[in-house]
Amino acid sequence: MNKITLRQALIPLITVAVICFLWFGPINLSYIENIIVSIVIILSTYIEYKEKPFLALGFRSEKFTFKNILVLAPLVALGLFIFYVFLLVPGITKLTGVPIDYSSFKELEGNFSACLIALLVVWATAGFGEEIIFRGYFMRQFVKFFGESKVSIIFNIVLLACFFGFMHGYQGITGQIVAGAVGGLIALIFYLRKYDLWFVIAVHGFFDTISLICIYFGLA
Repeated sequence: MNKITLRQALIPLITVAVICFLWFGPINLSYIENIIVSIVIILSTYIEYKEKPFLALGFRSEKFTFKNILVLAPLVALGLFIFYVFLLVPGITKLTGVPIDYSSFKELEGNFSACLIALLVVWATAGFGEEIIFRGYFMRQFVKFFGESKVSIIFNIVLLACFFGFMHGYQGITGQIVAGAVGGLIALIFYLRKYDLWFVIAVHGFFDTISLICIYFGLA
């Protein structure tokens, strides 16, 4: 374990407790839930590090380039989506015998205005929200506590992938496993890119954008 101060130990524990209350407590925040959790994380990171909270989460200005965000990230997202459609979903569906539950997205089929609103929502709550929460905060905090040995990183990715999948329960068991696998791959990308949060936000956002386009045209 890395040498950490009492402050660096207590603040994350309190933050995780607050996050769990927001997620699993009696208050239903619906679509803005992850946005509020992200704000809590940013404030917590600011308190913990006092300076440069965004840098601590992985927001590195030198990585925010046209090539990374608008060329490489969309290409990675497309490759990930192809893997998702042609290998991951069919493989997991065959394993479980249950298709992914896409019923919550049915109203978007052929509905341009609804899809446009959904696009803004998924970029805010999934692209930014989930990446700040799962990769920028949880994954980075895990590294802070347990280091970057190969065993630690593998356990980090697998543990958070399982939790990421669990949080997608509305898609059924197959959807949870698939979401967990995709989350694990994004976490691996985050690690290989040396914790470049801008990049994985873009990958996640473009992945969901392609998904929404497919839903709109009834391909999902």
